[in-house]
Amino acid sequence: MTSIVALLSIAAPAARAAGGTIVLVHGAFADGSSWSKVIPLLEARGLKVIAVQLPMTSLADDVAATDRAIDRAAGPVTLVGHSWGGTVITQAGVSDKVKALVYVAAFANQIGTNDQDLVKDYPAAPGGTEIVADQAGFAHLSDAGIVKHFAPDLPPAEQKLIAATQGPIRAGNFGERATAAAWSVKPSWYIVAENDHMIPPAAEQAMANAIKAHTTTVKSSHVVMLAHPEAVAKVIEAAAVF
Repeated sequence: MTSIVALLSIAAPAARAAGGTIVLVHGAFADGSSWSKVIPLLEARGLKVIAVQLPMTSLADDVAATDRAIDRAAGPVTLVGHSWGGTVITQAGVSDKVKALVYVAAFANQIGTNDQDLVKDYPAAPGGTEIVADQAGFAHLSDAGIVKHFAPDLPPAEQKLIAATQGPIRAGNFGERATAAAWSVKPSWYIVAENDHMIPPAAEQAMANAIKAHTTTVKSSHVVMLAHPEAVAKVIEAAAVF
């Protein structure tokens, strides 16, 4: 049976001709390794990929880290954000090098809104009960939260890896307000995670509608890029060659 990587490699010349770089921005309770299954699929299409490692110490710090990745990227950039990374790309995406935005179960902020504003009108996501903050004000997910709510559709070995590699985020980040909205001037794509326990799926759909994104719905937990990497790669590729 032909592998997905082999199938994608057939289309590599078209993607390579379009040029550019995919810059991947992870979310809270994660790091750049959360894109480990998507990166080979994109590279098989001839696309260059950079996965940002966010400090998650403030929105400004995370945008600065993303800006550095955009600056070193070759050609036009397709900027991809998961979860909290959506807020980051909403700000960083104003760069002239960015041609398109892809939101993966992510926050897509209006100017002046924070992430809490985007979900306040929906029933609380169950995963929020498993967020624990330390004395320094940095939050992480409990092991039980990862298993039950963050990545319930992944095998136990992968859940343990997520628990071990998750990056704590300054809890105050979620209250920081966006001062730019790159989606208002850039074409955007959105992947709604239908079984998300971290961001209400209805809120994701509302955000996708609000930014007039090309929208795909996947029956997945919050970590769509790990549970359904082929679907995520397909959407990113569509944005890259648009």
